[in-house]
Amino acid sequence: MSQNNSVVSIAQRLQEAEQSRQAISPIAEEIKGLAGQLSAIELAYQIQQKNVETKSQLGRRIVGRKIGLTSLAVQKQLGVDSPDYGTLFDDMAYGTFEEINSAQWIQPKAEAEIALVLKKDLNNEKHTLADIISATDYALAAIEIVDSRIKDWKISLLDTVADNASSAGFVLGSTPVALSKLELSRCGMYMERKGEQVSVGAGVNCLGNPLNAAVWLADMMVKMGTPLKAGDLLLTGALGPMVPLARQDALSAHIEGLGSVTLITN
Repeated sequence: MSQNNSVVSIAQRLQEAEQSRQAISPIAEEIKGLAGQLSAIELAYQIQQKNVETKSQLGRRIVGRKIGLTSLAVQKQLGVDSPDYGTLFDDMAYGTFEEINSAQWIQPKAEAEIALVLKKDLNNEKHTLADIISATDYALAAIEIVDSRIKDWKISLLDTVADNASSAGFVLGSTPVALSKLELSRCGMYMERKGEQVSVGAGVNCLGNPLNAAVWLADMMVKMGTPLKAGDLLLTGALGPMVPLARQDALSAHIEGLGSVTLITN
């Protein structure tokens, strides 16, 4: 089988796993075996992009991107030195307190994040922190829902990149705040379930500042030929440890300066 056919085949298996809610075995070694002129990580992103194209052809609208692996501890665990990214679609978006059908996922987890909404395009080859600040319309509290299509979350970098950075959905808070009113690295976060604290963190846990993660993403998207545009939503990375998400669950994340966001499943 040719390299291109193998990329298509792996992408189809991931798509089928998502649709059937039946996880598949890890695919990292298979991707490594395909590497040649293109590196394994480039092939993993090709697999991701193949499914992005398939979903777009089915009428799903791209609304932004997510940044993953922004925790230095997780990077060290996976043996990588940079984040990764995935694509967000319109049907992955939910509002705070909106009830969500959790049966659509396989093994979901949740993590609190800071979302940025852009008002300007970001199409420079190299961006600065100032570029990100001037291009951001406002920030929102958010909870990202992650779900691996790989069995038992036994993932490496290649597995999660190919699997759209393990993205599944996101819940947005309803209080937009200008960056001029925030010091993102110092924004403390705690997430609770039925009054019990289940995750704690802060903006500094996200590459030192969520804006640093946004700089990385803006540069990467230009490199990939799909620059970030005005109106795009960016999920900048987890502020604290992710927690399991169950049916009939309720999680509330409180982020300093940004208020709260609540995820409810049925």
